[in-house]
Amino acid sequence: MKHFYLVMFFFVCAFGFSQENARGSADIDGFKLYPNPVTQGKVYIETSLNSPKKILVFDVLGTQVVETTILGKELNLSSLDKGVYILRVFENNKVATRKLIIK
Repeated sequence: MKHFYLVMFFFVCAFGFSQENARGSADIDGFKLYPNPVTQGKVYIETSLNSPKKILVFDVLGTQVVETTILGKELNLSSLDKGVYILRVFENNKVATRKLIIK
């Protein structure tokens, strides 16, 4: 059990540092993700351009659980179990990566 906590600690640290680097490089202008944590199964993603967005969602083990494209702002995640996920949004050759919590 101690190994599990140690692995989770390193994962959280590595993810935190990667978040800083992702925001500094090619983040999407005006990116907003709300509500986070998700409680009603829907999340809204806004950007300055509001162009079509390719969405990838990964679980904490790195397995891709959702791949979709949205034209508006609303993303339905009601099919996902409660937990912590990683959300990647692609819009016009730019990428935003965020932690997503589903309650």
